[in-house]
Amino acid sequence: MNNETTDTIERAAEAINGAKALLICAGAGMGVDSGLPDFRGDEGFWNAYPPLRQLGISFVEMANPGWFEQDPALAWGFYGHRLNLYRDTSPHRGFEILKGWAENMSHGAFVFTSNVDGHFQRSGFSDDTVLECHGSLNHLQCSSPCGYSIWSAHTTRVEVDEETFRASGILPCCPDCGTLARPNVLMFGDYGWVPHRSHAQESRFRSWMASV
Repeated sequence: MNNETTDTIERAAEAINGAKALLICAGAGMGVDSGLPDFRGDEGFWNAYPPLRQLGISFVEMANPGWFEQDPALAWGFYGHRLNLYRDTSPHRGFEILKGWAENMSHGAFVFTSNVDGHFQRSGFSDDTVLECHGSLNHLQCSSPCGYSIWSAHTTRVEVDEETFRASGILPCCPDCGTLARPNVLMFGDYGWVPHRSHAQESRFRSWMASV
């Protein structure tokens, strides 16, 4: 570690130590130390999902709501595997450190994250202090959608063939209309995402920002 890096870290530590409020911004890199893939570029994505390399499907192409209509087993194979992986992976100690800093702030802290794994909440951050701008894999919605319902995925466990990354067995369905369910996450070209949960989080975030 060179002197410039050391000085930068020391200034950051002083700023945090003297702060009254803390805004934590986190993206895909936050989960790498937990062992989660970050999907950087096609190669990074295909290293995590080899069968999709064989099909020539990139992350941008796979993260498209159209698959839930065109090939539900492939769609839920991808998202079901991610849901299972995020559940089975423990958040690394960095989350605990951030939680400790947040608890020492007189005006509290808020998390703004593009991650959909729910690891901040699993690390003790209140759902009321987290803004997940891309939604959460831990919540589901109708793939149509038939309405604005969003429900917890805590009882959902999708069986996935590790060789093909295709889902097998019964897939999650909307409790209101029976149509195939999908994760409540914002995908590419997504005109069917139900944003109400994230919008409520954003409203709380704006209120917190105005108060500090």
